[in-house]
Amino acid sequence: MDLAFDRTGSGEPLVLLHGLGHRRQAFDAVVPLLAGDREVITVDLPAMGESSPPAVGDYRVMADMVEKLISGLGVERPHVAGNSLGGLLALELAARGSVRSATALSPAGFWNTPEKYWCVAVFRIAGFLGATLPDRVADVLIGNRFARVSLFGLFFGRPSRYEASVLKRDLRGLGRDHRAAIDAALSRLEDWTPPRAAPGDVPVTIAWGGRDLLLFPHQARRARRAYPAARFVALPGLGHVPMTDDPARVAAVILEGSRA
Repeated sequence: MDLAFDRTGSGEPLVLLHGLGHRRQAFDAVVPLLAGDREVITVDLPAMGESSPPAVGDYRVMADMVEKLISGLGVERPHVAGNSLGGLLALELAARGSVRSATALSPAGFWNTPEKYWCVAVFRIAGFLGATLPDRVADVLIGNRFARVSLFGLFFGRPSRYEASVLKRDLRGLGRDHRAAIDAALSRLEDWTPPRAAPGDVPVTIAWGGRDLLLFPHQARRARRAYPAARFVALPGLGHVPMTDDPARVAAVILEGSRA
């Protein structure tokens, strides 16, 4: 299986990993802010974006695949940052000691049972809408301020900052393009438990959006108990996918985490 990626910038290598049902372009707003200090490698996870099937539900297998890609690119122990599923992968790679540092933005896996099934419900409903809404109806809804917030406010703290074409592609991704990947992941959520703590020479940063309505901000308290040595950062006003909500703030968190 091949994982699609983009590579730009100069400096110490930094791998960026997106969340479930998303694609590497999730980081487009922050990449230019990172590329002056880091060689940035954005990756499409299996069966998402332009990466080939099959879909993989076991996040540890995904971590194996990211490690294989990194090795194939001739990169040794890069920094890594990820959002949601990508954040969980960043913590797994840190636990393995295969990265220099890890930054996790609202990482998955720190839920209780009701919160986990809330995530399942959100992805099922979003998937249904993404698969069934006619194009003209989707265009009208995305173009309406209040409908846009209702549709995307669970994922983004500031949906107005996203271009309509990007939101429509995200919606279709949840309902069609990435459906197999989402289904595979949702079938394995019982196994999405936090990895062990990273070795002492791998600094870990965990940041959480204050308006995260998918993986709620209080889940950071569980992460803090699991990783007492990690650096924790609050992101007031930002949502579950914070990279376009406030690119400068998120880029600063990633750079600070990879300077530790």
